[in-house]
Amino acid sequence: MTISRREPVMEETYQRLVELLTSTFGLDAGSITPASTFSELELDSLALVELSIAAQEEFDVPIEDSELGLESTVGQAAETISGKLTTV
Repeated sequence: MTISRREPVMEETYQRLVELLTSTFGLDAGSITPASTFSELELDSLALVELSIAAQEEFDVPIEDSELGLESTVGQAAETISGKLTTV
């Protein structure tokens, strides 16, 4: 069995994304799961723009507006970002 390089990157990306959500929006880390949607976390479209900018700065990858939506989950966002990190 081989472990893909992407799995550790995905976990680290998820943890860093949770840290961004807690530090930027004051969310409780315990309330964030990979299945949490940004809407469930009570983020609005303006907050998603802020998150996108913060994530681009944190991870140094471009994030398109269409890649983060209110119904996107934290796990999906982490997967999108980690995919960009592994191809750089």
